[in-house]
Amino acid sequence: MAKCAVCEKSVHFGNNVSHSNRKSSKMWKSNVKSVKVKMDGGAKKMYVCTSCLKSGKVERA
Repeated sequence: MAKCAVCEKSVHFGNNVSHSNRKSSKMWKSNVKSVKVKMDGGAKKMYVCTSCLKSGKVERA
């Protein structure tokens, strides 16, 4: 699974808990997109989460 190049957000693990309190493993995947980003030399393709895109930490090319 890809990791955000800005904030290094990736998958999280935990438990699914049913009504009868039985537990099974669960994985939450972060919303990571492959985006062309403006760099000092030009454009570079990198994986960035949507929260970093929305907050303006990176600028699309």
